[in-house]
Amino acid sequence: MEVSLIDLEVLTKSVVSWLPRIAGALLILLAFYLLSKLLCHFLKKTMQHVARDENLINLFIRSIRIVLMVVAVITALGTFGVDVSALVAGLGLTGFAVGFALKDTISNLLSGVLILLHKPFVIGDEISISGFVGKVVSIDLRYTELRTAENKILIPNAKLFTAPVTVTLATVD
Repeated sequence: MEVSLIDLEVLTKSVVSWLPRIAGALLILLAFYLLSKLLCHFLKKTMQHVARDENLINLFIRSIRIVLMVVAVITALGTFGVDVSALVAGLGLTGFAVGFALKDTISNLLSGVLILLHKPFVIGDEISISGFVGKVVSIDLRYTELRTAENKILIPNAKLFTAPVTVTLATVD
């Protein structure tokens, strides 16, 4: 099978016409990547003085990085001539569906963030919630771990916002 000279000429013109778009998309992706690195580095340094909780800082930084890269991909696709309005609408509907499906998980996650920010109790405090009593040994983004002499109890963080909690402050030796 022979490739004619006309076919090669058409192919060459097509490739040449797409080169600026490809270069533009790559530059956009690179610019957003560098922006996310710079912004995340700046925010991490700033937040270490304010929040002081490494889990919370890392969650925030990862969220910012993901959002910036999604915006970068959508912008890069726009430079190719793709109609991104349908994509953005689809992302919105997908986000709504995922949020609705994961509402309990998201509720625990946001409750964990609020607990880490506001510190209604700290590690070492003894708390009582819904009949469970124990010493707080860990506060995670999804649950809070209590220990008794014989049990390890994991309380979902959302429960800590909907049920009354009694806090017995830790004694300092």
